[in-house]
Amino acid sequence: MHTDQSSPSHPSGIWKHGLSILLMSVTFIALEILWTRIFSAEFFYTFAFLILSLAILGLGLGGLSIRFFRKLNNPSLIWLYLTLSGILALVGPALVLRLDLNFTHLFSSGWMLMKFILTIVILSSSFFWGGMALTLLFKLENKKISTLYMADLIGAGLGVVIAVVLMNTIQTQRTTLLICLPVLLAALIQAPKWWRTAPAVLSLVALFLLPQAETLIHKERKERFPVIFSHWDAMANIKVAKAGDDFYYCIIDNAAHAPTFQFDGVIDKPDSLKQVSGYPLKYLIGRTDSCTFLSLGAGGGADVLNALYEGATEIHAVEVVPYLNYMMTDGFLKDFTGNMYHNKRVTVVTEDGRAYVRQFRNKFDIIYSGSTNTFAALASGSFALAENYLFTREAFEDYYRAMSDSGVMLLDHQFYIPRLVNDAIDAMKKLNVPNPASHLAVYDFPGRGRMVMLMSKQPMKKEVWENALYDLSAENYPQFRIVYPSPDSIKNNLINQIVENGWTSAQENSATDLSPSTDNRPFAAQMGMWKNFHVSELETVQPWEFKGFPLAKLLITIILLVIGLLIIPINLIPFLKKGEKLNVRGWLYFFLIGIAFMTVEVILIQKYTLFIGSSSYAFMTILFSLLLASGIGSFFSSRFTSTTPFLGIIVWIVLDVLLFGFLTEKLVLLPISGRILVTMVLILPLGFFMGMPFPKGTLRVGSLVDWGFAVNGAASVLGSTAIMLVAFNYGYRVALVTGAFAYFLAMLLMRSERVWIKE
Repeated sequence: MHTDQSSPSHPSGIWKHGLSILLMSVTFIALEILWTRIFSAEFFYTFAFLILSLAILGLGLGGLSIRFFRKLNNPSLIWLYLTLSGILALVGPALVLRLDLNFTHLFSSGWMLMKFILTIVILSSSFFWGGMALTLLFKLENKKISTLYMADLIGAGLGVVIAVVLMNTIQTQRTTLLICLPVLLAALIQAPKWWRTAPAVLSLVALFLLPQAETLIHKERKERFPVIFSHWDAMANIKVAKAGDDFYYCIIDNAAHAPTFQFDGVIDKPDSLKQVSGYPLKYLIGRTDSCTFLSLGAGGGADVLNALYEGATEIHAVEVVPYLNYMMTDGFLKDFTGNMYHNKRVTVVTEDGRAYVRQFRNKFDIIYSGSTNTFAALASGSFALAENYLFTREAFEDYYRAMSDSGVMLLDHQFYIPRLVNDAIDAMKKLNVPNPASHLAVYDFPGRGRMVMLMSKQPMKKEVWENALYDLSAENYPQFRIVYPSPDSIKNNLINQIVENGWTSAQENSATDLSPSTDNRPFAAQMGMWKNFHVSELETVQPWEFKGFPLAKLLITIILLVIGLLIIPINLIPFLKKGEKLNVRGWLYFFLIGIAFMTVEVILIQKYTLFIGSSSYAFMTILFSLLLASGIGSFFSSRFTSTTPFLGIIVWIVLDVLLFGFLTEKLVLLPISGRILVTMVLILPLGFFMGMPFPKGTLRVGSLVDWGFAVNGAASVLGSTAIMLVAFNYGYRVALVTGAFAYFLAMLLMRSERVWIKE
C-alpha cells in the first residue's frame, strides 16, 4: 500500500525512518573507506581515486531514478532497495578483485575497458539502490528533513569511526564482509513482517562467511618471494616475504619494500659479517663522538640495525604505520631481529616523520630518509589524491633546524631529488642561510635507479662529500658518481642547472614538474605535465609520474568528462518532463552546495594532515568532526535565518585561511591526541553551519528533494575532483576560498524571495 508522501507521519515513523537512514549511512561511508583501502593496496591509489569517484555517482543516480520512473517511487519498496544495497555491499569487493582488472592496459584493451566499466557498475550499484531508499525517505518526510538529514550525517560520522576501529581490530577483510550489516538492519526495520526474513538471512550469510574473509577479499598476484605473514588494517596492507633464511621484505600496500635482516643481538661483528642495507654510515656516524641518529620511516628496521652496527649512541626509529613498529617490538619480527627495538639505544616512535622532527632543535647528527615517501604512503580516503608533507620547502626548514651544528641529512629517492634540491635551497634561503648551495651534495646511482641528496647544517667541506658514501673513483663511476658539486665534464646535468641557475631555467629540459613544493601545495607525486601527454603512451599507462606522464591530471579529466558529458545532462532531463519541477535557481542551489561541501571537506583533510601528522588519522578526524557537527547543525537549522549558515561558513573559512595556520604552528609540540582534539575544536563550528544549507533548500522544494539530492550528489563528486586541479595549481588556501565562494553564490540564491518550483 502506498503512503501519501505529502502527509506527515506519526512521530514514531520519523524515528523509524531516521534510524534507518543512520544505519544505511554507516554502511555507505564505511564502504568508501574500505574500498579506498582495498583498491589503494591492490590497484594503486590514483586508480582507487578514479574508481570510487565514479562509483559514488551511483548515490545521486539512485535518487534521480525515483523521479524518472514512477513505479520505483514507492515507499513500500524501501526495504527491497536497502536489501539489494546490502547484497551488493557484501559481494561487490570480492567480485571486483576477481575481475583481474589491469589499469596499465585500460586504454589499449577493449576487454579491459569492459572490465573497468563492469567494476564501476558493481561498486556503484550498492550506492544506487541505497540512494533510492534514502531519497524516498527524504521525499516521504520532506517537512522533517532537518531530523532525517541529521541522521544521515551522524550515521556517516559514526561509520568513519566504526570502519577504522574494525579494520584495526579484526582487519580489513573481515570488516568488508561485516559492513553490510547496518544497511541490512535498516532493511529489517523497513520491511513488512514476512519479508524481514530476507535481510535477516543475508546478515547470517555475512557472519557465516567471516572465516573465509581472507580468501574472499583477495587478489591473486605473483610475489617475488613467498609470503609468510600478512596483516591488513586501516593504515596499511602489510606482507612479510621471505627472501632468504636471514633476509625478509616487509611489503606495504604492494608498493613499498622495507628490508629486514636477521640479527642475533651481537653488535660488535667484523664488517664482513654485518648485513647492511642502504648506504654506508661509518664515516658520517664516526664524525662525532656521540651520534644522535633519526630514521625517518624506519620500516623493517634495516636502517636502525645499520646505525647500531656503526656505533650511533641514540637512535630514533620513526615509523607512521603502527603495526610495523608492533611487529618489531612485540610481534612477528621481534625474535627474527634479535629484539633490537628494545635496545637501550633505540627509541621507537609511531608518528609521522614531519610531525616528529618539528619537535626538535639542534638535536640530530644524522637525519636519514631512505625512500621514505613511497607510493604506499600516499593512500588516503576517497575523493583525495593524498600527499604527505615530508618533502616541502617548510619540511626542509624543519630538518635544518632539527640538525645539530655538525649535523647532516641523507635523503634518497627514485624520482624526486631534482625537485627536492630546489625545495632544500628555498628552505635555506628562507632561513637566511648564506650560500645555500654550499650546504648540498648530490649523488647518482645509475645501477640502483636512485639519487641521494646530502644536506649539512654547516657549509659542506670537500672531505665530507668525498667520503660520505662510497669512493668517488673512476672504477666506481658507472655505479656511483657525484652530480653536485659536479665535475666540469657533466656541468650540464639537471641537478647542477637547478642549483646554479634555478628551477625555472631547468624546467624546459625536464619532463617532470620542478616547481617548489610547499605546505600549501605539496604535490610532489603529481609531477606529470600536460606537455608529456601523448596518445601512444595510453597503451601502457603506468601508475606513477616519474617520466612526466600526467596521470593524476588525466584521471581527474576523465572523471570531469564523465560528469560533464553524462551525469549533469542526465540531471537536466527532468526539465523536459511535464509537471512540477525545479527552476534554474533551485537546481543551481543544490548544485552549488554540493560542490562547496565536498570542496571544503577534501581540502580540510589534506590541510590538517600537516598538523595531525598521519593522513589516516587526519582523514578520520576531519570526516567524523565535520559530519557529526553537520548533523547537529541540520537539526537546529530552522532556528537560523536563511543567510546565517552561509555567513558562518564563509567567516570560518576566512579564519582558517588567515589565522588557524598560525595557531596550529604554535601547537605542533602537542601529542597526537592533543593535535586531534585541537583539530576537532577548529572544525566543529564550521561543520555545524555546513549542515544547514541542504535542509533549508529542501524546505523550499518539498517533494522535489529527490531531484535536488541527485543534483547535489553529482556536484559533490564534481567538486571533490575539480578542486584538486585548483589545489595542484594554486594551493590549498585558494581551493578553500573557492569553496567559500560557492557557498556565497548559494547564499545569494537562498536570499532571493523567488520560488524555486515551476509547473
